Amino acid sequence: MNIVGVSACTVGIAHTYIAQEKIEAAAQKAGDQVKIETQGTIGIENALTEDEIAKADIVLLAVDVKIAGEERFANKKVVKVPTQVAIKSPNKLIAKLHELVG
Repeated sequence: MNIVGVSACTVGIAHTYIAQEKIEAAAQKAGDQVKIETQGTIGIENALTEDEIAKADIVLLAVDVKIAGEERFANKKVVKVPTQVAIKSPNKLIAKLHELVG
């Protein structure tokens, strides 16, 4: 499965990057392709390209705040969760994405 997403927390520091790392590790463990863009205090890092979004089977938004560019995902299947879900239960989260994509 091909997963793209965004992580962003209220402060824009720790949880943003922890969520990214946990999601990427869990997705890779499940054999998925994954790229997570971060939106934090220093702006957007690891930005998703139009091509990456187009090829994605599902979009995961692990966010606690409004993010920039959410409209890019208008025609995609999108799952939105708080960063805490991605941090505490990344394997369950990836399993749920697999169920949704079917």
